[in-house]
Amino acid sequence: MLAKITVADYMSKRLTTLTKDTDVIDAIKKLLDHKITSAPVIDQRGHLLGMFSEKDGMKVFMQSVYNQGMSGKVGEYMTEEIIKVDAESTIVDLAEKFQKSSVRSFPVFEDTDFVGVISRTDVLRALVTIAGRHGERSDLE
Repeated sequence: MLAKITVADYMSKRLTTLTKDTDVIDAIKKLLDHKITSAPVIDQRGHLLGMFSEKDGMKVFMQSVYNQGMSGKVGEYMTEEIIKVDAESTIVDLAEKFQKSSVRSFPVFEDTDFVGVISRTDVLRALVTIAGRHGERSDLE
């Protein structure tokens, strides 16, 4: 059953986004306020430029320790080399990708269009949803 589920079925479409010019402290606040591990960095046309994650926030933290100040823009810290996921790929393929990577969420594309973000939590939600439909019990209930 899980093999038939696509990334599009569980990805987040309503996203908290950032721009390259967003102040890094404001970006970190957004991650914390929305309880997310990363946010896409987009241009004025909605094209993906990179991702700003908790890991990038750690760079900000360490920089502030050494430089005695907490300033900068998302564009200085974001990860530009991102692993893209196709919206129609299976959630099983995605789970394998997560197992091989330390990345906690991936941007999702349909052809060349950026359409959402999928996280490890979304994959686990798919598992629990399917288990619930089949009457399987877990210690999580």
